[in-house]
Amino acid sequence: MASKEDIPFNHIAVEGMMKSGKKRLVQALSKEIGGKAVFDQEDNPYLKNFYEEKEGAGFLTQLVFLVNRYHQQSTLLQRDLFSERIICDYLFEKDKIYAYQTLTDEELIVYEKIFGIFHEKVAKPDLSIYLQISLDTILERISRTGSEMEKNISEKYLEDILEAFDYFFFNYQATPLLVVKADDLDFERREDVEDIVDKIAQMKKNTLYYVPLGKHNQKKREKTDK
Repeated sequence: MASKEDIPFNHIAVEGMMKSGKKRLVQALSKEIGGKAVFDQEDNPYLKNFYEEKEGAGFLTQLVFLVNRYHQQSTLLQRDLFSERIICDYLFEKDKIYAYQTLTDEELIVYEKIFGIFHEKVAKPDLSIYLQISLDTILERISRTGSEMEKNISEKYLEDILEAFDYFFFNYQATPLLVVKADDLDFERREDVEDIVDKIAQMKKNTLYYVPLGKHNQKKREKTDK
């Protein structure tokens, strides 16, 4: 495994759908390569109403998440990012993925104005990691470990959000990007974490796709999209 000295990035953002394992990966990376783990603030008083499809709840839910993320990220900007590595379990821009799936055209006009002001004042990562998983994996993990609220989310909504995530990162160019096919990975397993650390150490200015093959005793492959 590459050492922490081999990692040139000082601010890493890990993204993915719910149940992708991003929080667990951030925790593991903070231990393996050193750094402060920063987690999305999940508390939102309007989230339950949103999943119950109550009128107006989508806009309020989105604004609370946006404001919370802005406050957290602007705080990171005020610190010396080179004094300590930051490993965050979300990318600020991903807020738009949910906004464009849930808000009306009128609500989006207001949202875009607020987002534009906030976006200029938040910390920017120098590496992004996208944990890509399938809809079947999401549904299986929700069934096995999800909360009651998560189990009530419609399959169609999850499918639409997943498609939006894939589209967003297919077109993402703001930072170097490591795309990891994560359906069969378990970031409590040291071998899987070490593989990710090695891929991070290999990152340049392009996009790297990492696709583990089969079981963990089989070879894994990777391909680079320059």
